[in-house]
Amino acid sequence: MPERSPRGTYLRIADALRERLSGDATVASLPSEAGLMATHSVSRTTVKRALDVLAAEGLIRSRPGVGWVVVGQDEKPAVLDQITALAAELSIGDPFPSEMELTKQTGASRGTVRRALAQLEGAGILEVRHGRGRQVRSLPSAQA
Repeated sequence: MPERSPRGTYLRIADALRERLSGDATVASLPSEAGLMATHSVSRTTVKRALDVLAAEGLIRSRPGVGWVVVGQDEKPAVLDQITALAAELSIGDPFPSEMELTKQTGASRGTVRRALAQLEGAGILEVRHGRGRQVRSLPSAQA
């Protein structure tokens, strides 16, 4: 958005996102903040203000590990829940998928996947072996 807006750039972005949400009922989530920054050529602060406007209106909400989701749409489970479900499908001692494979499966960033893996390692569900990767140490249902 090269030209200066008397209304406020963040409000124009909020209007564009609102129109996108109302025009397509299949939209379940919004692009990442970085994606919106690139699309609209603005700073993260400007994008954040636009998202805050839509959140205050109750149209979207932030879900950790998922991003900004449309309220009332079928929501994708959090990354930790997706990875925990994957661990539950495996047997003790089975190799666990790599970070790269998990980022492709979940659609999350590598940092988000790493945090989820660290939580599972801390809970004793996964075990890391240098040079061999991660293995299932115990099943998530046994951790309850």
